[in-house]
Amino acid sequence: MITIIEVVRRKPGLSVEQFQRYWRDTHAAKVRALPGVRRYVQSHTLLSGYAKRMPACDGVAELSFDNIEAVRELATTSELAAVKRDRDECVDVGSRIEIVTEAVVIKDGAIPADGVKNIELVTRKADMAAEAFHRYWIDVHGPLGGSIPQVLRYVQSHTCATEYRDDRAPALDGVALTWFTDTGAMRDAARTEQYRRTRADEDNFLTVPLDFVITKEHVVIG
Repeated sequence: MITIIEVVRRKPGLSVEQFQRYWRDTHAAKVRALPGVRRYVQSHTLLSGYAKRMPACDGVAELSFDNIEAVRELATTSELAAVKRDRDECVDVGSRIEIVTEAVVIKDGAIPADGVKNIELVTRKADMAAEAFHRYWIDVHGPLGGSIPQVLRYVQSHTCATEYRDDRAPALDGVALTWFTDTGAMRDAARTEQYRRTRADEDNFLTVPLDFVITKEHVVIG
């Protein structure tokens, strides 16, 4: 499964509530018409995340396909053109980030029905090769993050190797997705020894501090 991840900010002039309503109700309907889509998820930044500062983004979209060929077949369709036109109505296109990823499930727990989803935007250390980074993230850091008791599910979305061809540097090396019962559980997690060890390990392979948002997940397709 290949997943295109979009990190978006709302179009200037839209309130958070206007953006979320349009993105969830109007734009999602356009995406539903795309051929070959197996799963489409919008994660909306919690309104409480705007209380003290501007969050890293207003939302993150995950659009999944069987394989990269299905993505290529979509590229010239009228349905995709309609989605792109409509996206301009709610998204600040200039700040949009898109990466093509493959998911690695670290902790295969159930997604809570009314839980929260923490999304971390991941970039490797400047002096670390991409292949070494991805292996370290899975083999070393993954078990540390998965050991945090309050984490119900943990998925690493790794930027595909093709995104690094010809010395290209993708905007992100991946996205970390973790699910919790609620924000109270997240605060409890931050007080654990497992959390402390997980955070301490980040200096070994990541550019820190990580940008992140706490979100509510809306499954549109899947």
